[in-house]
Amino acid sequence: MDRTRAFFDRLVAWSPVFLLGGLAGLTYWLDAQVQAPPSHRDGSARHDPDLFLQDFRAVMFDERGHPSQALAASKAEHFPDNDTAELVDPRLSLTQSGQPRLTITADRGVMSGDREHGDFAGDVRVVRDADPTPGRPGEQPTGPLTLATSLLHVFTHDERVTTDQPVTIEEPRGIIHGRGLVYDNKTKRVRIDSQVRGTLEPRAVPDPQAVTR
Repeated sequence: MDRTRAFFDRLVAWSPVFLLGGLAGLTYWLDAQVQAPPSHRDGSARHDPDLFLQDFRAVMFDERGHPSQALAASKAEHFPDNDTAELVDPRLSLTQSGQPRLTITADRGVMSGDREHGDFAGDVRVVRDADPTPGRPGEQPTGPLTLATSLLHVFTHDERVTTDQPVTIEEPRGIIHGRGLVYDNKTKRVRIDSQVRGTLEPRAVPDPQAVTR
């Protein structure tokens, strides 16, 4: 009994020390949670390039072995911190089966690592090849289309381009100016957001009764 009492007396005597130690440990843990993680000294946290390429061209193929995407540039730098490639004089070509080829050129560009997204700036031009397939029954095939702007975002997989900048569209039927655009190459639809002006001749629809001799 005396031993048990002596043990509890010592435990009570040391209890302030245990309490202070627990508080110190809790304070250290809380401080570690709110502190920013230590910066790495290997350069991975900086926006520094780890790869340089000159006059390069890369091609992606679809499951049937046909070229679906080609990217070329006079200069490219890859940045590991966000897995992007910054390009000088980029040229991006998208060729999906059954769709007219879409080619985008610019003064400079940035492509994501998975090549699903791209931003192009400067003298941006988009050229869609002539489409041999009519959009609706009775329509004539559409000719080539050229789009010019200063800033463009590209969704490569969806073959869709967007911009909020002034844009000019030219095709055999005429020319259209506007501001803000969404163009879908798969559906062949163009939407201009505002300030639309220009001239566009109606597309000729052949007379089904006409007989060609």
